[in-house]
Amino acid sequence: MKAVYPGSFDPVTYGHLDIIERSAAIFDELTVSVLNNKSKTALFSVEERVKILEEVTKHLPNVKIDSFSGLLCDYARENDIHVSVRGLRAVTDFEYELTIAQTNSKLSKGTLDTIFLTTNLEYSYVSSSMVKEIASFKGDISLAVPAFVAKKVYEKFGY
Repeated sequence: MKAVYPGSFDPVTYGHLDIIERSAAIFDELTVSVLNNKSKTALFSVEERVKILEEVTKHLPNVKIDSFSGLLCDYARENDIHVSVRGLRAVTDFEYELTIAQTNSKLSKGTLDTIFLTTNLEYSYVSSSMVKEIASFKGDISLAVPAFVAKKVYEKFGY
C-alpha cells in the first residue's frame, strides 16, 4: 500500500521526521511530497526542500521524495495513491486538517483517505515557522531540526 505525506517542509523538522519514520513503518511505500505553494514566501525553494528531505530520509528505503503543485487529490490520483498522512500536534491542528481531509475525500470522490498520526510529545511544540523565527535571531534550533537542516537554515539567514 502506498501513501503520501504532503507538506511545505520549510524547513523539515524533527516533528516531520517523526511522522515520516512512523509512516514508513506502516506503508510499503511513502512519498513525501513538497507542495509548491505560490501564495507563500518560502525560505527554501521547492528544489532545495526536496534535496534536504532526500538527505534526511536516505536511511528509509521505502521513502521517496517528490513535489507537486495544485490539488493533492489530483496528485494522488496521478500516482495511484489512496492514503494521505497528516501529523497532528494539537487539537487546533485537527480542526484544520479534518476540513482538508473531508475536502480531499469529496474532491477525489472517496478515493483518497486521510490518516492522522499524533506527533511524538517531544516534538509537539515544533513548527517550521518557529524554527525560522528562532534562526532569524541567531537562536539555537538544534532541538527542532537535524544538524544538516540547521546548517542550511543558518546559511539562508547569512550566518
